[in-house]
Amino acid sequence: MPNIATVLKEEIARVARKEMRADTQQLKKASAHYRSDIAALKRRIASLEQLVSRLSKAVGKTVPSASTEQPVGTFRFSARGLAAQRKRLGLSAAEAGLLLGVSGQSIYKWENGKARPRAGQFASIAALRKMSKKEAASRLEMLTR
Repeated sequence: MPNIATVLKEEIARVARKEMRADTQQLKKASAHYRSDIAALKRRIASLEQLVSRLSKAVGKTVPSASTEQPVGTFRFSARGLAAQRKRLGLSAAEAGLLLGVSGQSIYKWENGKARPRAGQFASIAALRKMSKKEAASRLEMLTR
C-alpha cells in the first residue's frame, strides 16, 4: 500500500502540471495572435513600400518635364558670371562682398567654385547684375561712411 506522503506528493504534482498547462495554453494563444499580427504588419509594410516605389517612379518621370520650363524669378548662379560682373564694375572681392553683405573671402570662394551662395543671397547678386559702375561706387561710399 502506498504511503500517504507519496500519494499527496503525486497529487500535488498533478495539480501543478494542470495549472501550468492552463497558463502555458494562454501564453501559446497570445504568442500565436502576436505572430499573426506581425505577419499582417509585414504584409502591410510590403504593400506600402511598393506604393512608394511606384509613386516615386511616377514623380521622377514628371519632374524633368516640369523643370525644363524655368519659372519667372528663378536665379541661375555662375561663378564666372560673378567674376565678370565684379570686374565690369571695377570692384575688389572685399568691395563686392560689402555690397552683397558677405565677406570678401566668400566672394573669392564663389568665383573659384569652392562654395555656392545661399538662396537668400541670390536677390542681392541679381541686384548687383543690374547695377551700373556709378551706382556701385555711390553705394560703396554710403556703406563705408
